[in-house]
Amino acid sequence: MTNGLPRRFLDLLTRSRVAQVAWWSVVSRLPVYLMSLAMVLVVREQGGSYTQAGTAAALYTVGMALGSPLIARRLDRSGRRAVLAVTGVGYPAALALLAWTTRPGGWAQPVAALVAGVALPPANACMRSLWARLPLEEDERETAYLWEALLTEVLVIGAPLMLAALMLAGSAGAALTVVATVGGLGAIGLGLVRLPAGTEPTPPGERGAGPAQGRGGSDRPPGPLREPAMLALTGIMATCAVPIGLMTLAIPAFVAAHGSSGGTGAVYACWGVGSALGALWLGRSRSQVALHLRFPRLVLAYALGTGLTLAATSRPALAVALAVGGAPIALVSAAEMTLVSTVADSRSLAEAFTWASLATVLGDAVGQQVGGLLMDPVGPRGVFGLAFAAALAGAGLAFACRGLLARGPAVPAECAA
Repeated sequence: MTNGLPRRFLDLLTRSRVAQVAWWSVVSRLPVYLMSLAMVLVVREQGGSYTQAGTAAALYTVGMALGSPLIARRLDRSGRRAVLAVTGVGYPAALALLAWTTRPGGWAQPVAALVAGVALPPANACMRSLWARLPLEEDERETAYLWEALLTEVLVIGAPLMLAALMLAGSAGAALTVVATVGGLGAIGLGLVRLPAGTEPTPPGERGAGPAQGRGGSDRPPGPLREPAMLALTGIMATCAVPIGLMTLAIPAFVAAHGSSGGTGAVYACWGVGSALGALWLGRSRSQVALHLRFPRLVLAYALGTGLTLAATSRPALAVALAVGGAPIALVSAAEMTLVSTVADSRSLAEAFTWASLATVLGDAVGQQVGGLLMDPVGPRGVFGLAFAAALAGAGLAFACRGLLARGPAVPAECAA
């Protein structure tokens, strides 16, 4: 095997004290990218309307938004074992109650959906903060975050297929219960894995004076968004997620306008496949350019890739545009995660990663809302144009704030002009 990216992944993921935690983190994240869809299918299977199904899925998302920063903060302060054990039991229990003991139209089903969202195990935040704390070289850490970005693309594509396979053998409720239970067991396993000394955050009251106490010398870290660099980075991430939401609406509209909507899934999948292949191809070589300088260039490449959709005149052309234009997406995501690990306070990494994820979710949601409002007046091509403009705005913001994202003690107080 060559010394390319697959070898780097293999060397990292088979290392002692890394293999187990990486494996359990994958298992724990299986429900993350399919649960909203699974919930809609369960409510519909129970005879509920699309409005009731949408309400359940929306409340699940609201629960995640409300609960995840608080749970991540507890993860930073008390360690992963207790947090992952509680959420690893509570999450599948809430979803099992929703699937088997509640029905559409009652008050219990929305409450169960909300509780399930709050109880979602913080596997993403936990693993990404662990990558920042594990004893790795700088290039190994960047490889780890590239793996995280690639894994996200694989789960986005593969998790719904797994749900479909489970539904062939049973009901939507049974499939939801199985996936939630497997995810809960994965979270418990992730919490029980033994890690190298110094990887876990130091509990309050045990920290000595010095750098471990952070910039302000306080035993309790400030909220991550009080850090100017972290606030700038989340702003960039939210802006760059808006085109994703816009295109989520524009792609099916474009496909329907150029024939039947039956090929939407295949065209849409080209986007994720292009991102995954781009990570494998473009990420195979190590860059010598500092990350805070490389990141804006990656965001600009993402913006230009978004603009390729404007040249599409048919469904095959759109599929090619999405595959080619999507190549930088995973690299941008990996760079974002690496930057979070360097600009956030080391004592609040899980919460920082959670806010970064929520920024992306918020930007995506804004894009979908705006895309829905503009689809009739401007059509899919107009929405593609707006997505291109939003992506260019994200690139402009990344270039403006590149000095703020520089690691080291001499960090400018403001974005560069």
